Formats: sequence, structure tokens, C-alpha cells
Amino acid sequence: MSRPGFLLSAWPWRAAAYLLTGAVSGVATLVGIVTVAAVGGALALVLVGLPLLVVVALTGIPVAEVERRRLRLIDRDPVSGRHQVPTAPGLWAWLTTRLREKWTWRELGYALLFAGLLWPVDALAVTVALLFPLSMVATPLLMATVGDGHETKVLKQWTVTTWPTAFGVAVLGLFLLALCAYLLGVTAGARAELTRLLIASREGELDAKVVELARSRVRLVEAFEAERRRIERDLHDGAQQRLVAVTMALGLARLDVPPGPLADQLTKAHEEAGKALVELRELIHGIHPKVLTDYGLQAAIADAADRCAVPVEVHLELPGRPTEAVESAAYFVVCEALANVAKHSRAERAQVRGGQRDGRLFLEVRDDGCGGADPSAGSGLTGLADRVSVLDGRLALTSPPGGPTSLRVEFPCELTEAADRSA
Repeated sequence: MSRPGFLLSAWPWRAAAYLLTGAVSGVATLVGIVTVAAVGGALALVLVGLPLLVVVALTGIPVAEVERRRLRLIDRDPVSGRHQVPTAPGLWAWLTTRLREKWTWRELGYALLFAGLLWPVDALAVTVALLFPLSMVATPLLMATVGDGHETKVLKQWTVTTWPTAFGVAVLGLFLLALCAYLLGVTAGARAELTRLLIASREGELDAKVVELARSRVRLVEAFEAERRRIERDLHDGAQQRLVAVTMALGLARLDVPPGPLADQLTKAHEEAGKALVELRELIHGIHPKVLTDYGLQAAIADAADRCAVPVEVHLELPGRPTEAVESAAYFVVCEALANVAKHSRAERAQVRGGQRDGRLFLEVRDDGCGGADPSAGSGLTGLADRVSVLDGRLALTSPPGGPTSLRVEFPCELTEAADRSA
């Protein structure tokens, strides 16, 4: 409304349409509720009217749906209801679900408020801000037609008998019409905000957006893990096998070639191929270790502990397997923690403990090193903490100067039966 082109835009007319349709639908709502309630109350003594009283209780649902659709006249942001999906198909399941929801009764309260108070406000605003100025603008036309060019009444109150006065009233009406356009905009905006507050609050939409955002983050993590597994499988079954074949072919060629420059070149090529194979295996293991896919978190952590430069004790008891996303995140947290132990802690021993209790998987990595670890100093745990939070988990690091250092991570999860997932 603060823009210069507001009066020349469609918004004043959209506001007028919003208030006018509100008055019409309010009258229809009032007549409908009063009629059904009266008939249902009269027939309630013979139990025939009880279904009609239930219909009265559900009246707010269609009224609220119409109101949310009317909001599109002056609000570009679409809104939707907050009703739950019935747990089973059929009319009875739908009816019981709706009668137990707070939103059903909230919308019924809005329907009663709309039928009793709000629609008269809409009608009054349209009458004062639109019909009165338009009737003043039409004064010359009314004087020429109804008044036979001699006289006419303005708003049924003042008599106009001269043409200059009639045109002066018309000009005044145009001025009032411009001012009332802003009044219509303010009134329609206030009505729309009240409707949003009662049956389509922005807080509810924000909560729904937050929930959807959390679900989308989980879906992204799952897609990311699936892509990591695909890359690991392609490298393991494709490039690694070809590199193994090349290494074997170079080894056999060395046996067939007599000593000399060619044999030295084959030896060097064979050694380089072996180094490339080792690096490729380390790369595959870093992307997604096959032992994690085939045998689960317990075996993968034991394998990571065996490869650590610091002696590691593993005490992990899991009667089943977590979900793939939780399993992968927990494994890489432990791997990053053990890598930090080997690089920075100057520890002599480390421990990995964990298990599952009360629907939560917990893991703890401890070492007897010098302590003083700072996640913000580039330890690699910041990204893992974000990854843990996506799965609604928690990661806590305790590392006072002088040690010991303890990293604890928890995930909400339920374990499934242990099974080989290599298929």
C-alpha cells in the first residue's frame, strides 16, 4: 500500500472483492448454521436430529476451507489446513478423526465468529468505503436521469439542485474514493491476518516447513549414502579388478623377460601398479568400506581399530544393525576420532565403547593423550557433527588440557536383525 501505484493497481479492487465475498459467504454461513442447528435441536428429542448436530460441529471445516481460498485474493502465499489424515478409509474413521482434532473445533469457533460478527464488519466496510463514494460520483448522472435535470439527493440526505454543485459532489466523491481505497486495503489486510491467525497461522506453516526441511535433509543424507555405496561398488568391481589384472599381467611379463633395461622398466611399472592398487583400495575404503555394508558396524569399527596406528580396544555389543544412514554416520565419526587420536593426541592407547539402549545407539571414543582438542581448529568433526544432527543425533567432545579426550555420539534408532547386506 505504500507504493505510489497502489491506486492504479488491482489491489484496491481485490480488497473490495475480498470484503464483499466475505459479506456474502458470512450471510450464507449464518443462515446455514442457524437452520441446521434449529432443525437438529428440534429433532434431537427423537434422536433423528443428532446427526444434524454433528453436522453443525463439522460446519467449520468447509467454512475454513472457503476462507483459506478467499485469502488468495489479497495474499500471494497459499495456505492449507492442518487436519490429520484418517488412519483408515471410510466415513467413520474420517468422522472420528475430525471430531478428536483441535483444529476442527478451532474452525467451528471461527465459523461462529464469522457468522455472528465478522461478516457485518465486511459489509459495513464495503458500504462506507465503496458504495458511498460511488454514489457521490454518480450524482450528475442521477440528476440527469432520476431528477430530470432539476434535483437529486446525495446519500439520501442532501438535496442538490444545481449542476455545479452536482459536479462538485462528484469530484469530492472521487477524492473520497481514492482515500477509501486505502481504507479497504487496511480493512482487508486486518481481516486476512485475523483469518490466518485463527485457522491458518503462520506459526503452523513455519512448523510444517521446519518438519519438511528436516525430512528433506534426511532424504539428502540417504541419497548421499546410496551414491557413496554405488561409487564404492563401481570402483571395487570395476577399476580395482582391472588394476589387479594389469598388476598380474606385469608380474607375469617380468618372469618372461630376461634381465636388462626392459626387465627394469617392467619391474618399475609393476611396483607403480601395486602402489596404485593400494591407494585405490584406501580410497574405496574411505568412500564406503565394503566390510560395513557386508558385516555391519561392529565388524567395520573393529577393522578400523586394527588399522589405527595407536592400539585400540573395542567393546561394542549390538544385537542387530542400525539403519544404513545411522550406521554410516556412526562409522565415519569413529574413524575420524581414531584418525585424530593417531595424528594429534600423542596417546598410547584408545578405547571404543558402545551399544544400544532405550532406542538410542551410543558410541564413545576415549584416549589417554594430551587433550586440548578443538573441533573448530579443523579436526574434521564439525562436518560430522552436522551430519549427526541431520539424523537427530548428538555429538559431544570433552578434551581438557592434559587429557583424557572423550568423544561421545548418540543416535535415535531401532536395531534390525543382523543380516548380510552384500546382496
